[in-house]
Formats: sequence, structure tokens, C-alpha cells
Amino acid sequence: MQALTYHGKRDVRVEMMPDPTIVAADDIVLRITATAICGSDLHIFHGKIPAMESGDILGHEFMGVVEAAGPDVTKVQVGDRVVIPFVIACGECFYCSKELFAACENTNSGRGAILNKKSATPGAALFGYSHLYGGVPGGQAEFVRVPNANVGPLKVPGSLADERVLFLSDILPTAWQAVVNGKIGRGSSLAIFGAGPVGLLTAACARMLGAERIYMIDHHPYRLAFAQDTCGVIPINFDDPADPAEQIL
Repeated sequence: MQALTYHGKRDVRVEMMPDPTIVAADDIVLRITATAICGSDLHIFHGKIPAMESGDILGHEFMGVVEAAGPDVTKVQVGDRVVIPFVIACGECFYCSKELFAACENTNSGRGAILNKKSATPGAALFGYSHLYGGVPGGQAEFVRVPNANVGPLKVPGSLADERVLFLSDILPTAWQAVVNGKIGRGSSLAIFGAGPVGLLTAACARMLGAERIYMIDHHPYRLAFAQDTCGVIPINFDDPADPAEQIL
């Protein structure tokens, strides 16, 4: 198969790689139909994520069709169309029982972000995001092995196009979590710093929950204009010589 691989700072390549296979009884092999480049992938590209190794397959926002399934897989079957969450969770540990899947104790043999705290659990494994997070091959490829397939995959109705559901893999839940944690509701006011994809989705989620006033802070006029047109935000350009407070008024 073809896959996007890491070979060092600012060096990524599309290469031929071995096709993934079923390793554990609850694995599936997914044929990728849509994948995306996350802003977090840029940290890898710029060499800011440790424990990346040459040949690692990138990508953690992807979806596709189940091509093969292990004998213990019950949640999905061959032919199902699914979105795969970024986080790989076991579904059984203490944190998974509390729906804190990103803190799963069982899927990551790496050390996570807690490099100097060996007594703490490292958090869940992540697709395509270094050997600190399990060294699991990612989904910027033609095929990918998905572990713990009875926990993560989300079935997609056939009536929905890939472009309408792909962001459920990572970026949309990130935005949703932000507004939920911020207790945004009808009549709320909030400020969003950054009019990139996550910022735009955060504005959309906030508007859906009834937010009345949304300030969007950025310094790219085209991004601010798009956010204003699509989500009705109040744009604030922090590079504008005018006082931002005067812009608000």
C-alpha cells in the first residue's frame, strides 16, 4: 500500500509500505476512504514531537470501510463504513469506565507526555503520533489496522458523505469539548482565539448551543472574514492598529 511516512524534520514521503494485517482477535483492517491533515501533524513535520522514528506512518483523522475483522469483533463487520477516533481505548480500565478514554491505562506501552513521571500511567495510544503514544501506524495510507475495534469505530449511515462525518475522528470533538467544558449555552458570550478549523468548529458548536455573542481573535483577515460570514462572529484582528476594545464597541 501507499502511505505517508516520517523521515525526520520537514521530511515526509509517500512510500510503498506493507499492507496491515489482523494481529489481535479484536482488530479490524480498514480501507481508507477519507483522511485529513491535522494541525497536530504540523508539530511532527516541524520536528517538535519526540520519539518519532523513520518510516512511521502518519495520520489520526480518517475513516473508511472495514475490509477484514478479527474473530472477536462484534461491534462492526466487513463492509461497514466507520469513522475512527484518534484515541485508542480498551473500554474496560478505570478511566474508560468513566468515559475518560484519552487516559486509557492499557493501550499505550509508551510513556506519553509524562516523560519524567514513570509511576503515572501514560495515557491512551494514539494513531500515527510517535512512540510516546504507542507507535501505532496512522491512517494517511490506503489501509490501516485498527486495534480494540469493539470500542472506537463509529458506524456511518450510508446517506452521509465522507466530508460530512470525517471530522468526528478528532477535530469536531475537540471543538465540542471546548464549548461543553466552557458551559456554553443559550445567551452565552465567549471569545475564541484562532480562526483556524478548530476555532471555526468551536464557533459553530457554540452557535448551535445558543451562544449569543462570539468574539473571534486572529490576525489573518481572510480567516476572520470567513468566520464572520459563516458563524456570525465578531472579528478582532490583534494586528490591527486600532484598539481591540474599540473594535468590539
